[in-house]
Amino acid sequence: MRRRHPARCWQNIWMRCVPKPRFYSALPNTQCPPPWRPASVLDEWVEREARPISLRQLTFFGRTLTESRLISSANYVRTELPTRIAHRLRDMQKLPYVVVANPHLSFVYELYYKAFERFRRVPEIRTLEDNDRYCAILRETLKEHLTVIPNLAMGVLECQDLVDPDEMDRFMNTLLRARISRRVIAEQHLALTETFNSPWHFPDSMARTDLNADFVGEVFLKCNAKEVVERCGKLVQELLRQSSGSDKIPEISVQGHLETTFPYILGHLEYIIGELLRNSIQAVIERYKDSSEKPPPIEVLICEAPQHVIMRISDQGGGVPREILPYLWSFSKGPRTQTRLKNLGQVPTMAATMQELTVSADRKDADKETYRESSLASLSSRPPNLRLGMGLPMSRVYAEYWAGSLELHSLEGYGVDAFLQISKLGNKNEQVTTRATIDAV
Repeated sequence: MRRRHPARCWQNIWMRCVPKPRFYSALPNTQCPPPWRPASVLDEWVEREARPISLRQLTFFGRTLTESRLISSANYVRTELPTRIAHRLRDMQKLPYVVVANPHLSFVYELYYKAFERFRRVPEIRTLEDNDRYCAILRETLKEHLTVIPNLAMGVLECQDLVDPDEMDRFMNTLLRARISRRVIAEQHLALTETFNSPWHFPDSMARTDLNADFVGEVFLKCNAKEVVERCGKLVQELLRQSSGSDKIPEISVQGHLETTFPYILGHLEYIIGELLRNSIQAVIERYKDSSEKPPPIEVLICEAPQHVIMRISDQGGGVPREILPYLWSFSKGPRTQTRLKNLGQVPTMAATMQELTVSADRKDADKETYRESSLASLSSRPPNLRLGMGLPMSRVYAEYWAGSLELHSLEGYGVDAFLQISKLGNKNEQVTTRATIDAV
């Protein structure tokens, strides 16, 4: 008797049994999934290795943009996206059935499988017209997947008693890091296509124009730590002034190597710095709300080393409460689960960018020319006073993605020191989990 492959048996059973999520109609134009799918197609893509890239590679490849390079970029993305999605689908299949049957995680699984089927069927891109059609597919999929983060977070929280929390945290970190990797290569290619199609781009010229000289696609070549801190600080101060109704907002003092620059994806750094500053400012506001004295400033120290840039963000907000401290970096455990679930339910889409935080129209107009806004910023928004419990763990995922690090030290009764380390040279490959083996199912 022929023995059936365990992965195929598992997937066939799962696809027959798992119910359609109650909120499946939340996405436009989403068809009901078929009751069964063969596993052989997914097996083939899982066998392939993902090909990590570095910021330096993205920069060198896109600096001199020609038609052939743009088409090469399109075909790299065309093969990488289904490969990376296939690995994450297999990761989800390795979870216990009772977990993947959770409506939120089932919803994400179906969204990923729909994207996998869509991307793997794209034929080789040979012309600029083929590339334009492919870019339309990318934009549609990026927009659809804005629902992934809140649904993943709610699913993981709801399953915290079904699986070891540390295992769920590893699962969440893997999926979020992979999500960042896919968005990086997709948005980089969309940005390169936009650059190529712009009226000021001359493919035959080796010289770059001044209009967009600081960017190669989504990579900001001259990312200045001081400017990012000041820009994010002003935005966070304004957000918290609006949400708290108080004018007792702490100042932000920046010291150290103020001229430090490095290549980075600006949206990633803005998210990390924004979340750290938001935590610090909120803590200081709450501690000094009934005090007559002026709240102490948030102190930011920038240190430039030969290979790294290190930023320390210090506050006097009283430190992290003892009952929360062990769960700072966890997506799936902690003392405020029900509050987090309730708040996440109010955030149907999430791009994990600073720009999606709700801010007044006047402020948006004032900041319009100071930074390159995420392509997804206008598609999602969330109130700044909603505590989702994801800011720190998500920031660490962003920091570690380009081989950096994020650490936090709390001094109970005094304040917090957060240390962010970033690779200065841009020569570190993205840190992605490349392989999910079939035998592990």
